[in-house]
Amino acid sequence: MDRAKTIATYTLGCKVNQYDTEAMLERFEAAGYRAVGFQDAADVYLINTCTVTGTGDQKSLKTIRRVAREHPGCAIVVCGCLAQREAERLAAMDNVALVLGVQRRGEVVDLLESALASGQTVNAVAPLKGAGFESLFISRHEGKTRATMKIQEGCDRYCSYCIIPSVRGPVRSMPLEAVAAEAARLGEAGYREIVVTGIHLASYGRGTNDTLMDAIRAVHDAPGVRRVRLGSLEPVTVTEDFARSASGLPGLMRQFHLSLQSGSAGVLKRMRRRYTPGEYRQAVETLRRYMPDCAVTTDVITGFPGETEAEFAETLAFVRDIALARIHVFPYSRRKGTVADAMEDQVDEATRRARTRKLIEVGNQLEQRFVQSLVGTCQQVLFEQAAGDGLSEGYTGQYVRVRAAARPGELCRVRIDGAEGTLAHGTVIEHEQEEDTDE
Repeated sequence: MDRAKTIATYTLGCKVNQYDTEAMLERFEAAGYRAVGFQDAADVYLINTCTVTGTGDQKSLKTIRRVAREHPGCAIVVCGCLAQREAERLAAMDNVALVLGVQRRGEVVDLLESALASGQTVNAVAPLKGAGFESLFISRHEGKTRATMKIQEGCDRYCSYCIIPSVRGPVRSMPLEAVAAEAARLGEAGYREIVVTGIHLASYGRGTNDTLMDAIRAVHDAPGVRRVRLGSLEPVTVTEDFARSASGLPGLMRQFHLSLQSGSAGVLKRMRRRYTPGEYRQAVETLRRYMPDCAVTTDVITGFPGETEAEFAETLAFVRDIALARIHVFPYSRRKGTVADAMEDQVDEATRRARTRKLIEVGNQLEQRFVQSLVGTCQQVLFEQAAGDGLSEGYTGQYVRVRAAARPGELCRVRIDGAEGTLAHGTVIEHEQEEDTDE
């Protein structure tokens, strides 16, 4: 090529999608493409889509149309969950040269070049049945402090509201040896914290002799890795053995994201979630018994079909009672092809939105209370970005944001002096050395 072709990327949805986008971008750069900002003119635009909610669909489609309209000479690569689900529809859109689903992403450059050479749109979405784990290693991540590492793909839970099993396919896992090798490579590259993630992380190792805790230990013990943070877990993952093992790993961050979705037993049953509020409470209590300083964060869906005011009140009371540290709140989104889509008593949008606002308000109160509980304590903080005037911001093990006099990339012991809302501020009392492994 006479000049380096340019590529811009845009990611909708979860951290797994962000990971996949970075992996594909690196393959383009290895082939001679130059990355530019998504707002800039580019030869190729890669859009990694999300279909978890109707909003995800709308944003994905809107982004594709806008790019085609603003850059009529470009080639668009559409990939991800919506692409897996609506391949033919997306392939027919203006300027779309390649449609990928959630496989063959390692071949993205060759597939695009083939499409451009033929002048025909290529639909490379592959069937999910029997799919294996596609390793998409990447060498750079958010800043130079934290790396995301995908060790698991797919889900077979089939919750009544969720489309993900049909677009991400069966459960499959990164081999344990590969987990250890990738963690060691990231540690050697200078990343202080690794976030271990997957579509249904709790299913890691299904069909093998390996367990999720084996994978966590492999990352934790890798040379150079200082901190390990976990993605979303199911409450049933938290057994006595899991909590005991977790408490014995000093580099495992004391933040556990346990999906709740509802605090009402009736709603959970209709959602086909595989636990009760009582079992969720037991998981939280087990974590706190072994790690009293841990933060438990969660997701909650409001306005699920048939959710009454009394059931919503149960959720409000439940999250207050167990004092969650942070709540991500989502109004129920109707997904064609799911069991919940056919349920009667669909909750109207205004009610869903009102309940979302109310729960967000409660979540903000709980988060501020948790942040205040750290005032007067000393916490390990990994500083990630400058905040001006010699200050930087970073996160404690519980994922509380802290501002203090430090430089990005530093790992420090910080005394928490106070908090404004959900932002804590403190004083650095120790700059930790590389050989120091304690939290």
